[in-house]
Amino acid sequence: MQVMTPRGPALVEVDEVADARLLLVLTHGSGGGVDAPDLLAVRDAAVAAGVSVARVTQAFRVAGARAPGSAARQDEAWEIVLGELRAARPGLPVVQGGRSNGARVACRTAKAVGAAAVVALAFPLHPPGRPERSRADELRGAGVDVLVVNGERDPFGVPDAGDAARLVVLPGEGHELKRDPARVGEVVAEWIVRYA
Repeated sequence: MQVMTPRGPALVEVDEVADARLLLVLTHGSGGGVDAPDLLAVRDAAVAAGVSVARVTQAFRVAGARAPGSAARQDEAWEIVLGELRAARPGLPVVQGGRSNGARVACRTAKAVGAAAVVALAFPLHPPGRPERSRADELRGAGVDVLVVNGERDPFGVPDAGDAARLVVLPGEGHELKRDPARVGEVVAEWIVRYA
């Protein structure tokens, strides 16, 4: 399905389950797509737990850009996509999330879209080698519970446990969370069902 935003169309792939308990909306990082191993593993585990999953390719990626542009414009487009998804499923609780830049968007917009919680995969705490440029305020400012799943070897840093409702640091994983994506899926599915 396509959703028009001020930045162009966003693409939404939905895996619906019968009698869904909630809707999980996921998106990609700046340079990646919705077929990243961790996002697919989360989708599979969530669907198995009775959760419908929407994977959103944001408008900037549909247009071929690698960089998302301004946070305000990215968030505006995201809120429009979430509005469409929620309108089609009235009353169904929504948890939103993403990997890397997508996790930042999910945190920044959680309250505005009425999300029950946020899943932040590979949250980029700071640019590599620049710990003084922390983005921890985005986690703390989400206004809802946030699950953070990061690899212990992530060059973008690992948030502190106090920055999220739950922090899971996976040994041996880097920013891509691709060594054991099924474990990422298990952690997320187990956590999100409490918001159904």
